[in-house]
Amino acid sequence: MKLIALNFKYFTIPWNLFDFIIVIASILRGLLEEIIEKYFINPTLLRVVRVARVGRILRLVKAKGIRILMFAYAVSMPALFNIGLLLFLIMFIYSIFGMSFFAYVRKSAGITDLFNFETFPNSMIVLFHICTNAGWSDVFQALTNDQPPDCDPTIISPSHKGDCGDKIIATSYLISYVIITSLVVVNMYIAVILENFSQAQEDVQQGLTHDDYDMCYEKWQRLDPSGSQFIRYDQLSDFIDGLQPPLRIPKPNQLALAAMDLPICEHDRIHCLDIFDGITKYFLGIFNVSIANSEANTSIDIKKDRPKDYHPITTTAQRQRELNLSRMGLKGFRTNVERRRNERKNRESIVRKVTIDELIESDELETPTLASDDNQNHETNLTTPT
Repeated sequence: MKLIALNFKYFTIPWNLFDFIIVIASILRGLLEEIIEKYFINPTLLRVVRVARVGRILRLVKAKGIRILMFAYAVSMPALFNIGLLLFLIMFIYSIFGMSFFAYVRKSAGITDLFNFETFPNSMIVLFHICTNAGWSDVFQALTNDQPPDCDPTIISPSHKGDCGDKIIATSYLISYVIITSLVVVNMYIAVILENFSQAQEDVQQGLTHDDYDMCYEKWQRLDPSGSQFIRYDQLSDFIDGLQPPLRIPKPNQLALAAMDLPICEHDRIHCLDIFDGITKYFLGIFNVSIANSEANTSIDIKKDRPKDYHPITTTAQRQRELNLSRMGLKGFRTNVERRRNERKNRESIVRKVTIDELIESDELETPTLASDDNQNHETNLTTPT
């Protein structure tokens, strides 16, 4: 399902290649078990290879120190391979010398049917055993037996010494080999690993590393499972907030996103390279890049790194400016509506108050008129004769 969803982009991810090889090996074991067992290797070995899938657990390791150690070991592999070739060359030369001088030494102490200098493979086994500083004294004891009864010089052999060794040659041979391999070459392995480990720590202290970007890619795969290289603009804030330090920008991060001035393509989509470039510049604090240079390099970047449907129509800064202007307009509209509503209320209260005052004044004017009319009627009644 993952191969169908990602298409050819599936093979651009190392962990996917790892899974693909393991699965193919398991299928071949089931289909070609008899042929492989007859002509090649035991199919049980292919079954054991599937255990290598446990190595994917290392992908989930979040401890910074362990990830740095794993990164240092991975970086050291080319140098360790070169040192291994050097060690093999030294062992090859010394095995030839050992076969020339000690091929017929009597089997005793450290020289046995397996550990001896009679053949080239056995010589390589002895020398590999000695380079680990394990059991070299027993081999030295067997090679320095040059007097009877420890050996028999009368036995006819191409070395003309019977089955005896040579104390002088054996001493110089083993001492030089132990110094070159155990004390120099083998310690070079440790030196290379420690050097790369210290370099990895310095890179972490100085700034960003490949490990930080790998964590970003893992987060990106969750938001973009189809591998379109785009996410929606409304997902950008959550994506930046969900990253691991030092690239993480916690919410609220709208101002930081506006400062990055990321291009927004059609359908409100943002390309992954623009986002990674923006958060890198934000971490390093290098936003003072001239517009002329950025415009000159835009076409080159689009041709090299962007897909064909990459058509920017705006930026995060422009989008934030539009949002701010819309908020300001909406706030001004609400303020104007509220002011008009307050003015209308005040006007209505004033009109209501004036109306009440007019009614009160009209009532006061009508009351004295009625009283005067009553008095006149009373006086008229008194003057009229009965």
